[in-house]
Amino acid sequence: MFKPITIKDIAQALKLSPSTVSRALSDSYEINEKTKKRVVEYAEKHNYRRNPMASSLKQGRSYSIGVVVCEVANSFFSQAIDGIESVAYRKNYHVIIAQSHDSYEREVANIQHLANRAVDGLLISMSAETKDFSHILKLHEQGLPIVFFDRMIDAFNTHTVTTNNREGAKQATLSLIDRGFRKIAHLANAPHLSITTERLEGFDEALKERNVPLNESLIRYCHHGGRIQEEVENAVQYFINLPEKPDAIFVASDRLSMGCLSAYNKLAPKEMHPAVAGFSNSDVLDLLQPGFTCVRQPAFKMGQLAMEMLIQLIESRYPVYDFESVVLDAELIAR
Repeated sequence: MFKPITIKDIAQALKLSPSTVSRALSDSYEINEKTKKRVVEYAEKHNYRRNPMASSLKQGRSYSIGVVVCEVANSFFSQAIDGIESVAYRKNYHVIIAQSHDSYEREVANIQHLANRAVDGLLISMSAETKDFSHILKLHEQGLPIVFFDRMIDAFNTHTVTTNNREGAKQATLSLIDRGFRKIAHLANAPHLSITTERLEGFDEALKERNVPLNESLIRYCHHGGRIQEEVENAVQYFINLPEKPDAIFVASDRLSMGCLSAYNKLAPKEMHPAVAGFSNSDVLDLLQPGFTCVRQPAFKMGQLAMEMLIQLIESRYPVYDFESVVLDAELIAR
């Protein structure tokens, strides 16, 4: 079993007191240069590392951040995590990533585990299945700094970073209408998610702007956010079985876009495939369906801003009462 070398081990080997070794490693003026050199050389040779738990107890901080996302393999979230880490490591924080896979139970377990690991704060993008927020509210009430990005809740005031979902959805839907499509379906995420409501509003706005009637029967929700492919396939099969099939679909998320295109490839011949536009930060989808028009979110920037906001909450010497809700513009990539 691996056992890291300690200050006591160094002290015993060099016949010094532990306090002398500790001061030498801290470059204290109380210790002469010859002794410092002996201690540092021995510590480096034996791969000594300071105990982060001991340091955190001394400073009252762990310098670690918990990040909870639905799926790291999702292009949007992997790019957001890159942004989070770019700020975290520059500020000497470590990042611990947990995946909910859009499962409420996993989200609760992950958040509780991170809190028990004494993280200094949490960055959270909500799971598609989560309707009960008590596990987050409890930590907020205990004073743990929390910032939401992409998918948020309004159960308490804190910093948030998201995309202009309404405008992104509107532009994607307009791109379909302006290409001549009129029977446009909408494959949506879980109905209670913040992004679902905003993207549905943008979809509706685009239809009204072009005088295309909204057909409620062409809207299908995926309550598990695409985690269960069978749910996506059932929605696609529903569209295929309609007497008047949709000639285009606006898809509300990265994972659903992938699931939707895969389902059509599995369930219908190519001549029955509708045009598809949707939210996606992936370059792979264009291989599944050439001409896929996507709404690309500034994921890296979102991660950066969320991390900066969380550090500001953690390091503030006084209670914070003024919070920011940052809304970033998305980019429509029409192919």
